[in-house]
Amino acid sequence: MNQKPPNHHSKRGQPCPRKLQFIDSRAWQFALLLVLIVGWTVLRPIAVFAQPAPLINAHAHNDYEHPRPLLDALDHGFCSVEADIWLVEGRLLVAHDRDKVKPERTLEALYLDPLRERAKKNGGRVYPNGPEFSLLIDLKSNWKTTYPALRAVLTNYADVLTTFHSNEKRTNAVLVIISGSRDRTMFEGETVRYAAFDGELSDLDANPSPHFAPWISSRWGASFSWRGNGPMPDAEKQKLDTIVNRAHEQGRRVRFWGAPDNREFWQVLQAARVDMINTDNLAGLQRFLSAK
Repeated sequence: MNQKPPNHHSKRGQPCPRKLQFIDSRAWQFALLLVLIVGWTVLRPIAVFAQPAPLINAHAHNDYEHPRPLLDALDHGFCSVEADIWLVEGRLLVAHDRDKVKPERTLEALYLDPLRERAKKNGGRVYPNGPEFSLLIDLKSNWKTTYPALRAVLTNYADVLTTFHSNEKRTNAVLVIISGSRDRTMFEGETVRYAAFDGELSDLDANPSPHFAPWISSRWGASFSWRGNGPMPDAEKQKLDTIVNRAHEQGRRVRFWGAPDNREFWQVLQAARVDMINTDNLAGLQRFLSAK
């Protein structure tokens, strides 16, 4: 007895179940692809704009003491951070005191590697289309041994660091400035420099190249007695204006440390056009500067 060929249609004009499943599968794949494309198109710019606005006047003092070194400062839009380092058994370890160092808290792991990663993701800047980022490195151990070790490390990050060739500055994602135990002769003999020098008030008289000392740092109490209580005396206000004006005329930025850390004091610094406001209160300074 002859068998009838399999019937691919349950009824005339109705597709077979396999073909229907195939069409449904293709439709779902197309819909999913469309959702992904639309989602990426819409959400990508939102993610970029969701990043904090870069605050060029914000400096995170002793940044490594925050719960998430560097990352907390970046989350608040800071464009400058400070890290103290010790040379311990050939490694650059980040801590304020020698007895607080930990082997895993290296300068590379806490700062240099994350900054390089950010720069690669953001088109060569720490913030997308942002300014040069400053990493102030305070040498706690003797510069004669610490700086050569630091320079050797910095050469491994030349792809993201601002460098100096003779008297030419080549701006990049991160500017390293060396403070603490330092000496003006430590750069001697270098044809390529991977860091700049943290100047002092005396440099306003010496007037070295701003490529050598792009900013000056000074303890607030060394020049001023006003601590934010009541109006700033006119004589001290004039003295502050003179310091800032002279620095700006020479192409330098100004930073004070050991100063009051509150809104009233920040207002005075901002009115005087002090470039870097030193703080441990990241969220507070971000709110202050963003409001302005």
